[in-house]
Amino acid sequence: MRSRETLKFKKKSLNKFLHFFKKGFQDQKYLDWERNYKWNAHEMWEELLNEKEFTRLLKAKNYNEIATRAVKMESKTNLLFSFEKMALRDAVKPKEGAEIFAKALYNYIYGKEPLQQRFEQFSDALGKLPRKQTRVLTWPLQTVFGFIANPSEHIFLKPRVTQVAAKEYKYDFEYTSKPNWKTYQSLLNFANQIRKDMPTLKARDYIDLQSFIWVLGSAEYD
Repeated sequence: MRSRETLKFKKKSLNKFLHFFKKGFQDQKYLDWERNYKWNAHEMWEELLNEKEFTRLLKAKNYNEIATRAVKMESKTNLLFSFEKMALRDAVKPKEGAEIFAKALYNYIYGKEPLQQRFEQFSDALGKLPRKQTRVLTWPLQTVFGFIANPSEHIFLKPRVTQVAAKEYKYDFEYTSKPNWKTYQSLLNFANQIRKDMPTLKARDYIDLQSFIWVLGSAEYD
């Protein structure tokens, strides 16, 4: 019975997505509304902060330029709220903040350690950034740059929308408000479960899976 109920909710979730985007992840409206601007930000990252260029800037200790480029790329998306964008700009404006951010960001994206270790190190660095009004260590700021840089490995977390989506999908999402690995791993598992449950959609990466979660949980798609 539980399995039948689970299938019912998964089918309901798929039907909601297909109601808006009849051809799924291949639908032109989906590409225009949800995917293309995120992929464009990723392509800009590949141009401006690819591993070779990022390494060159780090060796030159050009931390402010790294921070400026990262902020510029994020600004091409609507993933962060305006107060989060402002908190980030304020935090990386001082030389000390730019250095902390640049070094941690490089390791998060290009480091060789397991993802959990890189995630936690980046979280620690965000917590050390200078703060004016709004704190920098939030889920959107923790996850947005990995998502832009490498959407095959990282996913973006909007807390409220994701919690609603998980409830609709009947997925036990282990959420805690402060960024932590257990919650992030739970989100990755949620996304991978959607990929497994919806093989006909043929998700390319976590951009598609995050978009599915967004459509399922956002009031924009009621």
